[in-house]
Amino acid sequence: MKRIFGGFWIATIMAVMLIVSACGSAAPNNTDSKTGAEQTAKPDATKTEQPADNKPVTITTNGIEMTYPEAPKRAVSLNQHVTEIMLALGLADKMVGTAYLDDQILPELKEAYDKVPVLSDKYPNKEVLMAANPDFVYSGWKSGFGDKGVGSMEDLEKAGIKSYLQESSNKPGPTVDDVFADIQNIGKIFRVEDKANEVIGKMKQEMDQTVSKLGNVDKPLQVFVYDSGEDNPFTAANNYMTSLIKMAGGKNVFDDIQKGWAEVSWEEVVNRKPDVIVVVDYGDKTVDQKKNLLLTKRELADIPAIQNKRLIILPLSAASEGVRAPIALKILAEGFYPDKFK
Repeated sequence: MKRIFGGFWIATIMAVMLIVSACGSAAPNNTDSKTGAEQTAKPDATKTEQPADNKPVTITTNGIEMTYPEAPKRAVSLNQHVTEIMLALGLADKMVGTAYLDDQILPELKEAYDKVPVLSDKYPNKEVLMAANPDFVYSGWKSGFGDKGVGSMEDLEKAGIKSYLQESSNKPGPTVDDVFADIQNIGKIFRVEDKANEVIGKMKQEMDQTVSKLGNVDKPLQVFVYDSGEDNPFTAANNYMTSLIKMAGGKNVFDDIQKGWAEVSWEEVVNRKPDVIVVVDYGDKTVDQKKNLLLTKRELADIPAIQNKRLIILPLSAASEGVRAPIALKILAEGFYPDKFK
């Protein structure tokens, strides 16, 4: 009996030990599961921590240090080239208004554009702007923040509205790199930096393809840009178009004038003997009217561009500092050196 009971107790004790051991081995799994749940809950429980994309962004624009505490949700764009930057970055759902088209919106952006209310054909007045209840205003030109625009950036700030001025459109001698910097700034403001870099990367790739086809240019063509004007022509001077013309294998004959646009004389145009004239498609005069004026103007009859009828049409939307830089470069390069692109 003692042996039987002894065996019984031994067996019982061993069984208990096995159960305890099994429970002990299962405990780590339960502990791990609990820890994982606690770790998942931590971000919600820690209210003082903010995701990186919610941190304030500070950028200097138009000489003003502007802080954007969060990504805007109700943006208004005032010019076509900045509207297209917004749309290219996939920000249509963050826009409550747009204005001032130069010509047709890019086809690939048309569907997104149609979802955004058009506040005005030109600049909206302050009342129209405020009725849209914006928290951000993006202008391509300084005039957008002028008396004939929506008011100063300082006044908008007082009303609780953040703003940004396209830097590349409002500085002397801008290049395409300055356009990229603007796109990156908008990416930072709206916390879509990856998308901004993607857009810039695609633009660079397309421009590299054009430059590669262009190859070496031994002697750049002399180029005159005609914007408008009958008695005295209004032309591109030391501005963004000068940079694009250079990339396309040309030289702006008025690049020595140290401002963006300038009124010159027809006599000066003749003296600089342009090989090509770039006609900006913009304003009250049609392209055909501008071409006819140039081709029939007696003062210009002997310059190479008119003798050879080398006139290239460039839409203002392409000539402006935006996502159309690859399109503008291709138009110019193909117009300057058509044989290289056959």
